[in-house]
Order: sequence, then structure tokens, then C-alpha cells
Amino acid sequence: MDVMRKPNALAAGFYLLTNLVTGIFWFTLSVVLTVVGLATSVLWVGLPILWTALQVVRGGATLERAWVRAALRTDIPRPYREPPTGTLWQRFKSQFTDPATWRDFGYLLLLLPVGIMEFASVLAMWVAVAAFLAVPFWIGEAPFAVIVGEFWTIDSFVSALPVSLIGLALIPFAALGTRWLGTVHGKFARGMLGPTRADALAIEAERLSSSRARGVEAAEAERRRIERDLHDGAQQRLVAVAMGLGRAKSKMDTDPEGAAELIAEAHADAKLAIKELRDLARGIYPSVLGDRGLDAALSALAARVPIEVELQVDVEPRPPTSVESAAYFTVGEALTNITKHSNGTRATVRVNRVDTGVLVEVTDNGQGGAELKPGGGLAGLADRAATIDGVVVVVSPVGGPTVIRAELPCAW
Repeated sequence: MDVMRKPNALAAGFYLLTNLVTGIFWFTLSVVLTVVGLATSVLWVGLPILWTALQVVRGGATLERAWVRAALRTDIPRPYREPPTGTLWQRFKSQFTDPATWRDFGYLLLLLPVGIMEFASVLAMWVAVAAFLAVPFWIGEAPFAVIVGEFWTIDSFVSALPVSLIGLALIPFAALGTRWLGTVHGKFARGMLGPTRADALAIEAERLSSSRARGVEAAEAERRRIERDLHDGAQQRLVAVAMGLGRAKSKMDTDPEGAAELIAEAHADAKLAIKELRDLARGIYPSVLGDRGLDAALSALAARVPIEVELQVDVEPRPPTSVESAAYFTVGEALTNITKHSNGTRATVRVNRVDTGVLVEVTDNGQGGAELKPGGGLAGLADRAATIDGVVVVVSPVGGPTVIRAELPCAW
């Protein structure tokens, strides 16, 4: 996302005054190389020159983006297409046909006339300020006097002081004018050097498509996990219960004590099956989360882990179910990782409402080194968050601490 703020007057003035020099440099270099390259391209000799011209244009535009960001506080995203991985000719053709390259070229061409106007405007404003301020210092040596009306003759330092006050009064206006010119140039640079609206929409569509695909994959992986847990866990135990009860029934008349033992085993297996089904249901969507919300669900989750957990939850009013679920499982996976892998003894969990949605932060005092590895639990959290356009970030230097941060957007 591009960001634009009000520039500092001093930095903007320096940029606008030096922009004439940079405009002359880029105008001359880009025009000469491009014209020579196009003129000689029919002989194939010009293709290397034209390739060099494209690199110069893109390099100049990249420097201008950095320069505008530093001086005018305007962030301009790179607008270029993804480069192909084919031959040199394919890469050259991709750059040559990329509209962003020619917008860069147009910007470098316009930089000279625009730089002239900006240089003249800034110079005129501050020269006027300096001229008014300097009047008291030279008017006494001038071979003439300035007569203003019947009662004011400017011919000495003291009589010219009111003129310098006018200069002082003009300083804020000159500073505002410089900042305004810097803001206008920032918008001009962003329009020429940044992505177009169509490009931005295409990037956003690609991002949404990718997040939806990750969400589908995460849902499919969750379905396979549930099927596997049912098949390998509760289903097998229920089958064992049924078989044990069948054997007990057949021994009931001939071996009551053996039947009683089989019934006891079936009873134990039934309790284990119930426990596994409860754990499985809790992994899908815990009932306490739906009934009482995030605060109660996370409190119950924190009470089950064998480490000290400091919990702070402030998400009123309740966010949508999808956001609550993503926040719950983010905290659950983070606490599981801490207890199993980090050797941590204490964790801090903060779930807060922000303007854009819900912010989840889990910090621990473990050994660090956690990563978003494909197929891992943290990657699964990132995939789950992607289904609602959320983002999961893991900061875990070796030695700790580890911070897992999830930004889950929703409308309040």
C-alpha cells in the first residue's frame, strides 16, 4: 500500500531546488540512450543500447522513488510485472512492453520542465523573503531613499525595520508554499512511478485468490485430519467396545467372571472413545467459544497448559465467528508449541480490538527458533488466517523470545 504524508518544508525545498539538476541529468541520459537505441535497432547493433537504456530508465525511476520517499515522505510501490525466467530476449521483451517502463520514461522526460518550474517557484518565494529581510542592512548605504506615502521614508536601518517584519511574516507562507509544491510533486511522482489502479486491483485479486486457495487447502487438510482421527482413534475404540460386549454376551451364561472383565474393558474403551471425541470436537470448534466468547474459551485453554499464562482479552463487542475461531486456534497452537518445543515456562497472551479487526499477540520466554515451515502448525495457522484475509507473523530469534502476531481483519 502506498503512503503519503506532508513533507518537511526544509527537505521539500532542498528536493525541489536540486530537482532541476537531476532532471537535466536523467532527461539527457535517458533520451540519448533511447533515441540512439531505437534508431540503430534495425541494424541489431542498437538492441544492446536499447537494453541499457531500459535499465537506465528503470534504475533512474527506482532512485527517484527512494529520493521522493526520503525527501517528500511519499511511499511509491514498485509497479513492474514479475520478470519471466526465460531467455534474455524474453526478459528484454517483457521490460520493453511493460507499461510501467514507459511511464518511468515519461516521468524522467517531464522531470526537466517540471524541475524548472519548481526551481523557479521555490527560488522566487525565498528570494522575496530574503529581499524583505535584507532591506535594513543595505538601505543605509544606498544612494537613494524609498518614500512610502507622506509619513514614511525608508533611508536607514531603523526606518527599514518594518520592511524586515514583512519578510518575517512571509516566512510561514513560503514554508507552506514549499510544502504544498512538495506534496504536489509527490502526487505527480506517485501517479507516474507507481502502479495504476488496474495494476493495484490485479495485485489485490491475485492476493485474494492466493489466500482463498490457501484457505481451501487448510480446510481440506483439516477434513483429512478429522477423518484420520476418527478412523484411527474413536472409531477403532468403538469397534473394540462392540467386539468386547459381543464376547461378554457370549460368555455371560458360561463364564460370568470373564464376561464381567470384558464388560469392564469395554467400559474403559468407551470412556477413552468419549474423551477422544471430545478432544476432536474441541479441535473443530469448542462449545465454550460459541457460548461464552473468546475470554472464557482462552481462559479454559490457558488453564489446561502446564506453564504460567498471563491472559488479557478485550474484544467487545464480539467479533464474527470466523475471527473468534482464528484467534482461538492461533493461541492454542502457540501455547502447544511453547509447551512442546520451546522449553518456555511463561507466556503472555494479548487479544485486543483494533480499528481494523482483532490483534492477537503471544509472547513466550522460550529458546526461540520457531519458523513458518510448510506443513507445520504455524503454517497451518497462517493458512487459516488467510481465509479471512488475515496475516500471521512469527518473530523468533534463536535464544528467544518468540512473538507470534496475528492480524485478523473484521468490520466493527
